[in-house]
This record gives sequence, C-alpha cells and structure tokens, in this order.
Amino acid sequence: MKIKHILLNTGICFVVCAGLVSPVNAQKAANLTDPEIASIAVTANQIDIDYAKIAESKTKNEDVLKFAQTMAKDHQSVIDQAVALVTKLGVTPKDNATSKSLKAGEVKTKKLLQSKSGKAFDKAYIDNEVAYHKAVIKEVQNALIPDAQNAELKSLLQSVLPVLQQHLSHAEMVQKQLNK
Repeated sequence: MKIKHILLNTGICFVVCAGLVSPVNAQKAANLTDPEIASIAVTANQIDIDYAKIAESKTKNEDVLKFAQTMAKDHQSVIDQAVALVTKLGVTPKDNATSKSLKAGEVKTKKLLQSKSGKAFDKAYIDNEVAYHKAVIKEVQNALIPDAQNAELKSLLQSVLPVLQQHLSHAEMVQKQLNK
C-alpha cells in the first residue's frame, strides 16, 4: 500500500491510503482555541456519522452494519454533549484549517465509499474507520486536550478518548474478520 503524507500549514498531516484521507498529528504551528477545538470535535464526529450512514445503506455484512450503527449512535451522543457544553459556555465553534481539511477529506472519502459495493465496500469502510480513529485519537491526545483552555471542554475530550479507543478496537476486530 502506497502512503503519501501531505503537510498543511496548520501542522496537521494527512495520510492518504488508497484514496482514504485521515488526519494525523504532526508538529503543530500554533495552539488551537476552544472555539476551534469545538469546531474540530463536532466536524470529526459528524464525518464519522456520515460514513456510518453510507455503511448502513450499503453493507450486507452484519458485523459492519452493527459497527456503523454504533458509530452513528456514539458520535451523535458526543456531538450532543459538545453542543450542550458550548451552548452553556457561550462558545461559538470557529471553523479553522483543521476542520476545513477534515471536510475536504470527507468529500473524497465519501466519493470513494459510494463507488464501492459488497465486500470491497466493507473493506474500504472498515479500513477507513481504523485509520480515521487512529488519527482522531492522536489529534485528541496531542492537540485538542493539551490546547483546551476550559476545564469542562478538556474534561469532555478526556471522557471521549476511551470511547474512541473502544471504537478503534471494534473496527480492528471487524477488519480482522473481513481479512480472513
């Protein structure tokens, strides 16, 4: 598999594996603000919900379907918590280079996923979920949590981390089954 790294001005590096785009932490140029962190968190979670909706409509594999349903439910819960918190704090999420890059990557990945069917779709979806969760976990650990200024926002991010790690483990388990 050919891997290509693209370094953006934000210091966020994206790994492109077989057409799938995922953020990976690189050396950061500047600290993120809480409104920027809120935007990244909501964007990243919404993207995974969007991928899950594609999987729910395309897969015939029960394991992939259950995984997608879990992604949609869990990531919507995180969005709901984040929206409630930023509303309480009076913070307006601020679009930034990272959230814009995530959205651009989503367009390409959705196009790729839509072009596949059957086992090829299942493999592409799960492979993307593994890469996406690895990248998001690194970003949460190395940028979002350290940069969060508000204690409640930092706490929310810390509480979401184990859920993301569970998602990664689940995705890797499904990936292993698909590769048999």
